[in-house]
Amino acid sequence: MSSVQLKAWELENSVKLIDPTRDALYNYDAEEQKQLQQAQPWKTDPNYFKHVRISAVALLKMVMHARSGGSLEIMGYMQGKIAGDTFIVTDALRLPVEGTETRVNASSEADEYIVQFFQASRDNGQLENAIGWYHSHPGYGCWLSGIDVATQANNQSYNEPFLAIVVDPDRTISAGKVEIGAFRTYPDSYKPENPQPDDGYQSIPLNKTEDFGAHADRYYSLEISHYKSTLDTSLLELLWNKYWVSTLTQSPLFTNREYSTRQMLDLGQKIRIAEKTVKQSSRTLRVGAKDTSLEKIVKDSNKIAGEEERGLLAGDIKAKLFNGSMVA
Repeated sequence: MSSVQLKAWELENSVKLIDPTRDALYNYDAEEQKQLQQAQPWKTDPNYFKHVRISAVALLKMVMHARSGGSLEIMGYMQGKIAGDTFIVTDALRLPVEGTETRVNASSEADEYIVQFFQASRDNGQLENAIGWYHSHPGYGCWLSGIDVATQANNQSYNEPFLAIVVDPDRTISAGKVEIGAFRTYPDSYKPENPQPDDGYQSIPLNKTEDFGAHADRYYSLEISHYKSTLDTSLLELLWNKYWVSTLTQSPLFTNREYSTRQMLDLGQKIRIAEKTVKQSSRTLRVGAKDTSLEKIVKDSNKIAGEEERGLLAGDIKAKLFNGSMVA
């Protein structure tokens, strides 16, 4: 059962096996990385980096860390290398930091921990550098807040090349697929000529809407793909056994009940605001014109209904599976 679910998780998140004979993405060429650092092509092209490849082990570590934080934000670092316009994330590590429901703060202890970790890694032959940081947005999607933008801009000033990853553990549990985003900030003096088009619908809580839109032109997103190799197999299975037990013993409806309640309350507020807006603008609204706020509310409603339905189906399947096996 566990191995079947691991395969399903890999398919759901499009985890692809790289060349099993070479495990090429784990080969670290120090000279190649040094040349890239000297050339610094990202200095002349703010959109230089376009892709991120994350190992299945690193992805699972980030998800498990994010879930352990509950409603509090967590933070960690990523280890890896650069290949052309692509960040390759090989591993992830937790940081001993204090988080709240809206932000996470790295202390001097965390900085010392990072230095010690990477020194120990190099002493043991793991030469990859720190190439980014990750943190969670419990229940409000994957994007960069004003604080996140400032943090990432600071990292890009002193630790280039550097990447920001955001994971939403609540939406991951509800959707059954990892909710994740990868971002880079633009220099302060740079204004994108063609801002990124809307990549699709994203439900944002009312209390985050202003922050969500205020900094959208300060950063851009990168395309994410996931991979695994033969070197990952044993570690991935060990991590998965822990993740699988946690998933199997929990119901998305109960685990995420606070998130679901917040979503419904937020939806109710959006409906009341939209209703008031429609009444006020009904006289001036042109025939055939679309109201985007109402369209988003419909999408929010369908999203919530779909997540609840998946939770009910998951509970029903578990009940039939284990009750049936117990009777047998």
